[in-house]
Amino acid sequence: MRKTTVLTFFETMSIATTMDAPKEGLPVTIITGFLGSGKTSLLNHILTNQQGLKTAVLVNEFGEIGIDNELIVTTNDNMVELSNGCICCTINDDLVDAVYRVLERPEKVDYLVVETTGLADPLPVALTFLGTELRDMTRLDSIVTLVDCANFSLDLFNSQAAHSQITYGDIILLNKTDLVDPKVVDELEQRIGKDKEGARILRTQNSQVPLPLILSVGLFESDQYFSACDHHDHDHHDHCHEHEHHHHSDHLENDGFTSVSFQKDRPFSIRKFQYFLDNLLPTSVFRAKGILWFEGSPHRHIFHVSGKRYSISDSDWQDQPKNQLVLIGQNLDHKTLLEQLEDCVI
Repeated sequence: MRKTTVLTFFETMSIATTMDAPKEGLPVTIITGFLGSGKTSLLNHILTNQQGLKTAVLVNEFGEIGIDNELIVTTNDNMVELSNGCICCTINDDLVDAVYRVLERPEKVDYLVVETTGLADPLPVALTFLGTELRDMTRLDSIVTLVDCANFSLDLFNSQAAHSQITYGDIILLNKTDLVDPKVVDELEQRIGKDKEGARILRTQNSQVPLPLILSVGLFESDQYFSACDHHDHDHHDHCHEHEHHHHSDHLENDGFTSVSFQKDRPFSIRKFQYFLDNLLPTSVFRAKGILWFEGSPHRHIFHVSGKRYSISDSDWQDQPKNQLVLIGQNLDHKTLLEQLEDCVI
């Protein structure tokens, strides 16, 4: 009951009233969370529900967001502008460059949201805003971590990166609560509460959360993040800088995560691919996504696997049909998986 009261109270607030401080720099929220936890759904929610604010969202690939075409005003190689004033911009290889592209636009934005990859530790991203020239132009507001309640045992405790996402999260969204028993959510909330004392923990379905609960909340405390680097090290800046550059690959290697990419200009047999999903796909594949082309089907099929669940939705082809698939998991047998996928091709 207490949670319902809080949500109702915040829903009546205007986000804009908390943002009347441009001298502090552009406020930034970092969204993190393990593979399949619902980050893309949350980004869509933010882009389509802003109340008079112009928000910029930085993503690794905005094609994955599936922005409603009716909202799109203009688009180019790395930026999409929406009719509500929001923009979506790709990070490509350099986060600092992407932020500058947003800051240098003639139409100023009110808020910046940055999505990390599912296997990333959010600390290097935070340090980018705290320890580079962006420090004077932006203000890190909070780190929001999404947790997939239906697959928490897979993500929280087998991966150092996933553990770091909880450790550095200011707000933890326990997502997909509709897919599990309420007792499981209670246990997960208690477990996270012990690991992350003082975190604001909210329960969500389909990443739907009132935006004033996660944007411009002022929860970020920079001291605790810098203390994550060895503050006894004489060369503090270089130490953090090195941490920033090597963290992603270290975590992939430490956690045993690899990705298998498959691309083919010929269609799959629906029957063979279904057999692959039902009987051959290893349980160690935690996440998969792709565009699928099936023999006899005129549609472009958007494919997602998250934990033990998978979904396929249809859209129209805008270019030549082809199969593009990426599997992400721990200790995968690349050769076998590629051979099995090749067997599904007509």
